[in-house]
Amino acid sequence: MNGSPNIARTAALIGDIARASMLSALMSGKALTASELAREAGVTIQTASSHLSKLEQGRLLKVRKQGRNKYFELASQDVANVLEGLMGLEAGTHPLKTRTGPSDAALRHARVCYNHLAGDMGIQLYDSLLANQYLKLANEKLILTRKGAQFVREFGIDIEHLQSAKAPVCRECLDWSERRSHLAGSLGRAFLQRFETLKWIKREEGSRIVKFSRHGDDAFNATF
Repeated sequence: MNGSPNIARTAALIGDIARASMLSALMSGKALTASELAREAGVTIQTASSHLSKLEQGRLLKVRKQGRNKYFELASQDVANVLEGLMGLEAGTHPLKTRTGPSDAALRHARVCYNHLAGDMGIQLYDSLLANQYLKLANEKLILTRKGAQFVREFGIDIEHLQSAKAPVCRECLDWSERRSHLAGSLGRAFLQRFETLKWIKREEGSRIVKFSRHGDDAFNATF
């Protein structure tokens, strides 16, 4: 339709199996090289380079150069939100019994969604912040309250720095495993980084899975 966004072009970019595998790998929030993404997709480096060029031209990826190396990452939080939503749509088309096993259970419990905490623990964080009136929804917009800013500050997060940046501080992100909201935005990213600094969590190598230490699990549940 004239004047409407061409969603077919973007859908076609995501719809290729190899490109979808690369995009899913980048949902870990880590920047990866072409060779690393080629292994994720099961294709040659030459084929991967062609796919990555198309994804970059389609504004789904951005490239960072460091020395002789080129690293690819998702272009924005909006791209991550679309991918997370598609994962939820795909998961909802299959009976739950097809998603059993410790690996999937671990992903549902706690995982990285681009740059913030998702899964059961992410939802618990979000629900706690709402229940304590640290966050509130107004006109379908998520807002950090004055009480919330004080809590965040006392938790060790530089909220003034986050508020001075251009990126949204608080955003809702629909969790694909639970179909409920978790916290995204710069505050969601800051919480994830703070949990790592406190050694409450550790990311599983080569995966989106986040594992809580025994101390971290107790501290998280006491705080949220």
